[in-house]
Order: sequence, then structure tokens, then C-alpha cells
Amino acid sequence: MRYILRFISILFTVYAFLIFVGFLLLIFPLVVIASFFGKIGGGNFIYRLCHLWADFFLLMTGIFHRNIYESPHDRSRHYVFVFNHISYMDIPVLLKTIRWQHIRVLGKAEMGKIPIFGFLYRCAAVMVERGDPEKRAKSVEQLKSVLRKGISIVIAPEGTFNMTHKPLKEFYDGAFKIAIETQTPIKPVLFLDAYDRMGYESIFSITPGRSRSVYLEEIPVDGLTLDDVDFLREKVYAIMEEKLVAYKGSWIKRS
Repeated sequence: MRYILRFISILFTVYAFLIFVGFLLLIFPLVVIASFFGKIGGGNFIYRLCHLWADFFLLMTGIFHRNIYESPHDRSRHYVFVFNHISYMDIPVLLKTIRWQHIRVLGKAEMGKIPIFGFLYRCAAVMVERGDPEKRAKSVEQLKSVLRKGISIVIAPEGTFNMTHKPLKEFYDGAFKIAIETQTPIKPVLFLDAYDRMGYESIFSITPGRSRSVYLEEIPVDGLTLDDVDFLREKVYAIMEEKLVAYKGSWIKRS
């Protein structure tokens, strides 16, 4: 029985991959055209295409998403969104979660090397090479520029997958420095089920089911300075950690 279930899982993943690639190929000509209309206008249109891709992909793989609001969310404002990075499914879940605001996501530069998908990724994301201080600083300046244009940015402060079986792994400072320097409030968002839909252990682990994102209360940064980065980072970490435990994230091992 175990081998039969494994075979079915592989077949389902292949099916999901074909859905992923098929719709990407369908919208790719529009992405190319939009790329000629600049980082703002063209980029905003590319994100609309990505929303359609996420809608179609999740529907066809039997993943049904809903947002949970622990406090009212002001869609007219821009934020530094931060989320817990736990799954290969985070990108489509993110696109289902933040729907009504223009955003730019901070992404890993190596993702831009993937054929076809990499072109879309480079057009839609602000790329960062963490190992190169000069390029990393340039990415930070791009994110600040985006915020000054009234567009929200999205950052995974853990930097990479949380493989610790704790609610979160340690946070980098970047998101919190940017929030303070631009005086932009932080909006934490929790992905509760992305790990269950497709864990980081294997790309052959995709399963249908529910997907939930939780909007937590925004965290203001009014009056904070760079001397307060540690305080802000630890505050956001503690809030997200407490809520992930309360919602019983399945990757969390209780002692």
C-alpha cells in the first residue's frame, strides 16, 4: 500500500507540474510584452497575470485558499509584508493571499536562472544575491524605491526554508531596517498549511487540501531608529511565533 500511495503522489506531482508549466507558457507572451512597459506599469500587470496563474494552479490541484483576518486590514496602505517561509508552495499561496495591493517580492537571484520561469521571476521580483554585499545593498535600495512609490514589498525574514521544526528559524535584519528607514509599518502574514500541501523535504509531496493565511495586526515603526532594529525584529518574531503555535502549525514539534 505504501508503494501504491507513493506512486499516486508522484503521478499527482507530475500532473501539477504540467499545470504549472502549461499555464506559464500560456501567459509568457503577455509577460514579455508587459516587460517593455517598465518596472512599475509592466510589473503591476505581470503580477495580475501571476494572480491568474495562482488561481488556476491551486484550483486544478484541489487546493482551496482562504484568508483569516485577526484585525482589519487597510488595503489602501502599503506595508512591509513578512511571512514564514516553510514550503515550495509559498509563492502561489502568497499570490492568493495578497490580492488588492501592488507588491514586489524579494527573491533569490538563483531562481532567475530557471528557463522561462526565471524571466517572469526577474520581471516580478527584486532579486538579491546574499553572498555579494554590493549586490545585496543594491537590492535593498530597490526595495526602498518601491516603497516610496507606494508599492508594498514582501520579504521572508527567515531567508530560506525553516527546517528546524520550530515555529520559525532566526530572522535576518533586512526587512526591519527597511521598515524603519522608510517608516513603513510591518504586516506579518502566516502561512498555516503550505507545509502540508508541499513540504520542503521533497517536490513530490504535493497534496490537495486547504490553504489558510492569517493577517496579523500591523506593527507600526513610527519614531523608531536603526538602533531599534533588534527590538523590532524580536517583537515581530515573538508575535509570529506565538500565533503559529496557537494555530498548531503541523511542522512544529512539541517538546
